[in-house]
Amino acid sequence: MKKAILFALAAMLALALSACGTKTDEDAAGETPEAEAGAPADESPDAEDDLAYLLDKGTLIIGITEYEPMNYYDESGKLVGFDTEFAEAVCAKLGLTPEFEIINWDTKEIELNAKSIDCIWNGLTVTEERRANMAFSDAYLRNEQVVVARAADAGKYADVASLAGVRIVAEAESAGEGAALSDIADAEYTAVSSQENALLEIKAGTADAAVIDATMAGAMTGAGTDYADLAVLENIDLTDEEYAIGFRTGSTAVTAINDAIAELASDGTLDGIAEKYGLAERLVK
Repeated sequence: MKKAILFALAAMLALALSACGTKTDEDAAGETPEAEAGAPADESPDAEDDLAYLLDKGTLIIGITEYEPMNYYDESGKLVGFDTEFAEAVCAKLGLTPEFEIINWDTKEIELNAKSIDCIWNGLTVTEERRANMAFSDAYLRNEQVVVARAADAGKYADVASLAGVRIVAEAESAGEGAALSDIADAEYTAVSSQENALLEIKAGTADAAVIDATMAGAMTGAGTDYADLAVLENIDLTDEEYAIGFRTGSTAVTAINDAIAELASDGTLDGIAEKYGLAERLVK
């Protein structure tokens, strides 16, 4: 009898040891394979592929302001201009439909990051400050900031020093504003909502001069224009700069855009568009 009891106890002990060494299905499911154990638990997903996002929706929403010769409406109400036709040609290369949205220039980065627009393509000056907030395409056009005043008053302004105390206007958050504040420090400066409004201020007599893009000044002031009574102050030399297209920081679309630009430059399309709008000598080559 004693032997039978000892045998039963030995069998129960063996069974218990066997159970302790066996994993249940539930236990096995909860384990991480050795190959995966080295991966950080908090590894973040890859950044969004901006090019894939654009190709998937099939459109490129382009933030612009209205000014000649970059983006403006002709007499029939059609949007035309160098940047307009340039954007249309690039989009055709990529199979995208361009959609142009007029934006407030001083909130352009906010709209870009909120995806209200996909890029800024409107005579956008490349600056180091902007590089911190957006990605740029290759530069495509040279520009400079110029001072515009009433032609009748042009003789008063021989140099930057002669602008001391003058009422100067420029578009808010523009390269013109930067030049006005840094290069004409003693002027009485006021920001306005657009470059065209800067010209209107001079025409209305509420400002004496404006700092705007040379590309715009060449197309919109002087004989045969709506601002025939305004002139560029040729003796005053301000900031030299370049235009590029602005995208969201880290955008994967930039490389594809640059490739399309290179193709348009190679086949002569870009030269043709620039010639049409009087900008051929400003192309970056």
